[in-house]
Amino acid sequence: MSEIITADGIATGLNADCTCISLDHEALAEALSTDLGSPGLAAAVLERMPMAFAAQPVFVPAAAATRMAEVVAAIESVVALPAFQADALAQAPAVAGVGAGGPAGVLFGYDFHLAPGGPALIEINTNAGGAMLNAVLARAQRACCAEVEGWLPGLAVIEGFEEALVAMFREEWHRAGRPGSPARMAIVDADPKSQYLYPEFLLFQRLFERHGLPTVIADPSDLEWRDGVLCCRGDVIDLVYNRLTDFYLDATVHAALRAAWMAGAIVLTPHPRAHALHADKRLLAWFSDEQRLAAWGVAGRERALLRAHVPHTEVVSAAAAERLWAARAGLFFKPAAGYGSRAAYRGDKLTRRVWSEIVASGDYVAQALVRPGERRVARGSVSEDFKYDVRAYAYGGRVLWLAARLYQGQTTNFRTPGGGFAPVYVAPG
Repeated sequence: MSEIITADGIATGLNADCTCISLDHEALAEALSTDLGSPGLAAAVLERMPMAFAAQPVFVPAAAATRMAEVVAAIESVVALPAFQADALAQAPAVAGVGAGGPAGVLFGYDFHLAPGGPALIEINTNAGGAMLNAVLARAQRACCAEVEGWLPGLAVIEGFEEALVAMFREEWHRAGRPGSPARMAIVDADPKSQYLYPEFLLFQRLFERHGLPTVIADPSDLEWRDGVLCCRGDVIDLVYNRLTDFYLDATVHAALRAAWMAGAIVLTPHPRAHALHADKRLLAWFSDEQRLAAWGVAGRERALLRAHVPHTEVVSAAAAERLWAARAGLFFKPAAGYGSRAAYRGDKLTRRVWSEIVASGDYVAQALVRPGERRVARGSVSEDFKYDVRAYAYGGRVLWLAARLYQGQTTNFRTPGGGFAPVYVAPG
């Protein structure tokens, strides 16, 4: 693992010293207008999401980008093992048992911190947002200097990414054993117009429809399960792009969607099984446990990759409470079914009251703290230190795109002026 670029690498120096602006705001507005089909709608998006797009890129060493792809592939090889699946599904609700051999689940997000020893996988998300926003952002980049011009993705690369997004949904359809193409698709989330990433739903809708896939955006309450088909406002739905954070469809309002999935009447992606096999944060304890991996028959190279790049994680238990409390400064605590950094705590910020609630819940993991990368960001006449993580958007164990999120504070957010999604420029080394 020694070939990973460390703190002396080109990328680290650029992240610390290069404060040139790469975002062309006029090009961003034009790209949004083109993709959304309406200049007025593009203006509304930029007004709604003023801190979604960072003005500067994040530089990542090529060796680290390669290693992230290898870690993603290694995780997928573990997930494919029958022994792993049996153990993971045993701790999940029954609904996760549906769908074996079918759709894999679209657009997983593998989130990494770039540490001196290489990328550290801090979590996996099955409903990762931002892919289409990053495609638009890529269209609005300009080289901040001649040295980095060759690192920007060209138009062919960006269009190839968008084509891969459409192909991914078609592949899910075919994995489910369906011929042809879905006649109508739905992007489903709770009260979608209120979601911060609602503009991305519009971008996906436009992308799908440009490729001959009629798509609606719907709240779960718009769905009706009757006569063996799932309907949305009177139209039959064949495929659902699931953006809900009720990962096992437990809520009453999700009954129609759950019934259609259980009956095999729709292609649902991502689905409960995908969450149980990838995104339950208790799995991070398994991925970082070499003894368990060996017992499942994971090959030596994959075990070495995961040992080096998945921070040690354990499930919080009452028996380990005092030990974990004493070591809390070096730990990060996350709910097993959490998302979007909700109810996640850095150990050195914990109070005794919150800690007692964490232990009592029986639903948290403690992960060795790996600090995020740092990026110097220009804001007007001054510059400030920001944190960043890198998200690898992946499908079927293959990385499709890398993006970064710049932020200040304890966890990623879109509330920091100067922060938001940032393009990743892969630097030599």
